[in-house]
Amino acid sequence: MPGPFLSYLRVYEPVRAFAGPEGTAVRAALARGPLAAADSGRHERELCLRAQLRAHLLPGSGAVEVLVLDPDTDGGPLVCPLDTRPRAAAAVLGFLGEESPLLRAAALPVPEPTARRAAQAALTELGDAAAHVVTAAWTVPLPWFALVDPGDRQLSLRPRRVWWRVPMWRARGRAAWAERIVRDSLGDEGPAEVLAETARWLERFDRQSVVELDYGGVVDLLDDDALHADSSAEQVRVALAALRAGDGEAAGEAYAELHEYWSVPARAQHAG
Repeated sequence: MPGPFLSYLRVYEPVRAFAGPEGTAVRAALARGPLAAADSGRHERELCLRAQLRAHLLPGSGAVEVLVLDPDTDGGPLVCPLDTRPRAAAAVLGFLGEESPLLRAAALPVPEPTARRAAQAALTELGDAAAHVVTAAWTVPLPWFALVDPGDRQLSLRPRRVWWRVPMWRARGRAAWAERIVRDSLGDEGPAEVLAETARWLERFDRQSVVELDYGGVVDLLDDDALHADSSAEQVRVALAALRAGDGEAAGEAYAELHEYWSVPARAQHAG
């Protein structure tokens, strides 16, 4: 079974960021052993399905898992807590705020007031911290590509995976640079808003962190030839350069190529 059709933006922080009592659960998960990034989506889906089968709304508070990078430095591993429970809580609150009463009543395993209270309580488990993982369904948000270097793309076909990694300081600089260009050219909404939100999120983490853009389960909506031909990061870079130069026509052509490429997963969503 394929993983959930989600793409991921993750932050891996140095172990020192998890010192003190608030990092106890993360350090315990690290001692138990990390998950593989390629398996994390299926694992989180299983946790949420088990909770639903037990007529619970959210995974248990003990469901703490981590992903780990081992960089070629003396600083030790970099750790990305999945933050599954508070992220699921945020999704529940979003669902309650957006969907109709009929759908809410049909989908929730508990009464709506109970669901709202449980989700709000789970969100507080993060305290002043930010979730280390952001997801998008059925696609990869185009503003995310502004964070990465096109030439650093990693592609694996067995198993199938596409990902980039970039140092935090560079990701922050690129987010700010892209936001200025887009805001000056296209206004404050849409891509500029996504870039601004992403930049604020990145500021919440240690400067020595690493940011990972991962196609996740969305990779299964694209065949091998499409993955080899993927030039999304290059086209976003071209579009930004064109906007900066005031060349709307070139920016539009780059966007058209991106739209055509990502229309394949979009059609899969509507077909489902």
